[in-house]
Amino acid sequence: MTKGDPPRQLPLQLPHDAALGRDDYLVGQSNQAAFELLERWPDWPSPVIILAGPVGSGKTHLVEAFHADTGAIVLPAGELTSTMAGELVEEPAIVLENAHEGVDETALFHLLNAARQAGKSVLITARTWPAAWGIQLPDLMSRLRAATPVEIQEPDEELLRLVLIKLFADRQIAVDLGVVDYMVLRMERSLGQALEAVDAIDREALAGRVKITKPLVGRVLEDMQK
Repeated sequence: MTKGDPPRQLPLQLPHDAALGRDDYLVGQSNQAAFELLERWPDWPSPVIILAGPVGSGKTHLVEAFHADTGAIVLPAGELTSTMAGELVEEPAIVLENAHEGVDETALFHLLNAARQAGKSVLITARTWPAAWGIQLPDLMSRLRAATPVEIQEPDEELLRLVLIKLFADRQIAVDLGVVDYMVLRMERSLGQALEAVDAIDREALAGRVKITKPLVGRVLEDMQK
């Protein structure tokens, strides 16, 4: 630190609770199809929906909103076991998250069969489609091919702008809209990148005890690209 620079402080790692309700979900062209399909529950085109999208694309927020609206049970796909099917189909709907990370194929096959017999819905989220999951059980692959696919893509500029405004608001930070527009033009269109950028900008502003300005944002974004 050179003479005359403002003193820096170590920012506390305080929790920042994102608003994950249905009314907080921002809809754009990239996620409209997924949002509208989940809104139609239980009037789905098939009992099983596969929701695919890249990291940070908003799958978790959409699942949280779906859970709040329907009372669906949500669990990581990797925790599913063959003994759970009977209990899970007692719930209004079932959500399995991050199936691309691995899943017990026999357990998933039993669950899909039990859900179909019970007239229940299953939502499966992943970063990729089932063809990339390494599924070895032909009968399971057949069930997954019969599922309705819906994709969340990376956000367009307007949605990214709204997301950045929301992320700052979640932290109770007032930021000039010109700063937000500056960010949109200089960062990749990724909700994951938006989360990382807002966190880094917040920490940098707190450490330097300064306002969030375009020069500060520019430095942070440049550091993130190194």
